[in-house]
Amino acid sequence: MSIQTKKTPYFMISILFIGAFVSFLNNSLLNVALPSIMVDLGIEDYSTVQWLATGYMLVSGILIPASAFLITRFSNRSLFVTSMFIFTLGTALAAFAPNFGILLTGRMVQAVGSAVMGPLLMNVMLVSFPREKRGTAMGVFGMVMIAAPAIGPTLSGYIVEYYDWRVLFEMILPLAIISLLLGIWKFQNVMAQNKEATLDYLSVVLSSIGFGGLLYGVSNASAHGWDDTIVLTTLIVGAIALALFIIRQLKMKEPLLDLRAYKYPMFALASIIAIVNAIAMFSGMILTPAYVQDVRGISPLESGLMLLPGAIIMGIMSPITGRLFDKFGPRMLSVIGLMVTAISTFMLANVQIDSTYTYIISVYTIRMFGMSMVMMPIMTNGLNQLPTRLNAHGTAINNTAQQVSGAIGTAIMVTIMNNVAKSEGESLISNVDPQALTQATTESITQQALLSGIQYSFYVALGINIVALVLAFFVKRVDTSEKAVQEIEKNSTKPAESVV
Repeated sequence: MSIQTKKTPYFMISILFIGAFVSFLNNSLLNVALPSIMVDLGIEDYSTVQWLATGYMLVSGILIPASAFLITRFSNRSLFVTSMFIFTLGTALAAFAPNFGILLTGRMVQAVGSAVMGPLLMNVMLVSFPREKRGTAMGVFGMVMIAAPAIGPTLSGYIVEYYDWRVLFEMILPLAIISLLLGIWKFQNVMAQNKEATLDYLSVVLSSIGFGGLLYGVSNASAHGWDDTIVLTTLIVGAIALALFIIRQLKMKEPLLDLRAYKYPMFALASIIAIVNAIAMFSGMILTPAYVQDVRGISPLESGLMLLPGAIIMGIMSPITGRLFDKFGPRMLSVIGLMVTAISTFMLANVQIDSTYTYIISVYTIRMFGMSMVMMPIMTNGLNQLPTRLNAHGTAINNTAQQVSGAIGTAIMVTIMNNVAKSEGESLISNVDPQALTQATTESITQQALLSGIQYSFYVALGINIVALVLAFFVKRVDTSEKAVQEIEKNSTKPAESVV
């Protein structure tokens, strides 16, 4: 059973928020700066510097499944302090890195420290607030989880435009140090720990190969193609390892990641909707900048500023949505949110080369507004159905599923965009007299072909959105009354097969 504090530990949660914010922000902060890093450190191959982003994602994806064991086994104080120390060390290494090797090492160390930060914060929130008030609390958490990565590219674009890329790490370092010192000084334990819990090393190996292989494969698929030998090999090996991992977890008494959480119908449904929604959300974050920068020729900084209102709206709406969830439940919010998302996705699928800036900004912002009404209410409702002992596993499952599905969805969308653009480009060029083919004509054809690829990809995203919308109609509000909660906890002690 969890240890409930008499008073909600708001100050401790604030410390966690600082740590989680810098780790989430750091996740997307470096993408825009990669070209500048290439020039400064003399790197000739873009695929090499891309490891600063890909490697961070890989390490996080591998470690997040183990967060359930770490949160169960160690006190939340020692876990936070250790994670924040590792993250701070990695940030310092990256900020003062004399070469690419040290910079990459710093990023990997950062990823090790930040991997557990989101699941830890979510678990502290779950035990600090009663189930009937979790919506508001998780809404505030959503503000950090969603807004920080969305603000990253805009902030990065501004800093790279006017300052040195090292500032990206130098500005995070003081925040990380402050969070670490506050954690040492004021952090307290609010969750029970099982000191007898043991780590199943085979599960760790299978998890690392499975999730790592899938993430590596899909992250390279858009650049090298899905038929590339390395991509295919890593995807197949990853899929086999993941299948073995799942089978092992279902047979173990104390699994690394307790997948029996899926026996709770609202959690299972919430997880599926969240996965589908993550694919649509992350693909939109890739396709819109591709249109703005590559079709319209707008600079990365200006494109980041154009997308900033959407990020701000998500940040503002997340806590509001949490309060609305506590009052009205998840179905109404998710259905309305997914309808808004579907309509705005359709509008983005119909952008033209001469679409106005106002149109682009408005539609993208409306789309982000719709998505802000979906993720946290759905996830919170699903977690409300889990007994306390499965909280850590539920949050680890959600974080892992979103990480993997977001990466896969983005890779698929980029592949669709490139394939359609290539086909459309070849078709347009075949209709032009070779003697009349000037540089201006070629550029215009390339522009139009890429636009067609982006439009088609948004239509695919719209189809994914509609799937999530249909599923949302089956969502039921989980009963959070005292009697119902006692029943959930009571049933959790029974054999897993009887829990549905």
